[in-house]
Amino acid sequence: MSKNKEHAESTVSLVYQCRLSLSTRTVNHLADLLRRHLKAIRSRWRARTPGKIAVIVLAVLRHDQRLADMAGGNDLSATTIRRWRDELIGLLAGQAPRLDRALKKIAKRGGEVVLVDGTLIPTQRRTGRANRPNYSGKHHRHGLHFLALTDEKGRLIWISAARPGRTHDITAARRDHLLAHLRTAGLGALADLGFLGLDDDPDDPVVVTGFKATRARKLNSGQKEANRVLAAGRAPVEHGFAHLKNWRTLTKLRTDPARATHLLRALLVLTNIEVHR
Repeated sequence: MSKNKEHAESTVSLVYQCRLSLSTRTVNHLADLLRRHLKAIRSRWRARTPGKIAVIVLAVLRHDQRLADMAGGNDLSATTIRRWRDELIGLLAGQAPRLDRALKKIAKRGGEVVLVDGTLIPTQRRTGRANRPNYSGKHHRHGLHFLALTDEKGRLIWISAARPGRTHDITAARRDHLLAHLRTAGLGALADLGFLGLDDDPDDPVVVTGFKATRARKLNSGQKEANRVLAAGRAPVEHGFAHLKNWRTLTKLRTDPARATHLLRALLVLTNIEVHR
């Protein structure tokens, strides 16, 4: 066995191309938003043009590219990429609609009901007592819980604040005063059995949740048919979640949970631009 005492050659950074599966409209919207912001704060120079910055940030959000990898491929620092990402997320989150305005817009458009559901966004497991509330017993993993509203066609219209994973759907809805906002706007809501018991007004129900079978009480044919009709009406809300989770940065959040609300609302704006163009 021979020994080679020669020194290894210096490493060379390899850069590869990756297709960004987004429309030009989404890139232009983000670039124009950044241009207006730079003009407002009188920032005269950035290391890259607003269009290039928009592409870099969208690649991070869409494909969950590591900041260090994007920095190396664009001859920048990871700190710069992180600063651009957080800046654009904040600008986009500011465009997300509030709950009352979103519902009034649906009512003004002639809508009668909205679809509501909750979901969990996985996060990294962190040690310590402070992270225990993020564990969801339903999903058996750590994550953050949030509610989303869509219209009858599955278009996302509102996203709640991100809360610890153990938060129940009803608890989140009550904290956001969902019932009061629905009654003010004159709208109803279709929900799954996770919201059973949220609406305590049997004479004028706002949230329709279907029927739940128990050991002592089985469902009759009429109740089963009602559940099937309700499930068919609620199907578009799952499509809305699917479009939102196409942003792979939500596969497993590595950002600070305190910033997750801004991230979700920024992705809501981008999703509506991309899906409903």
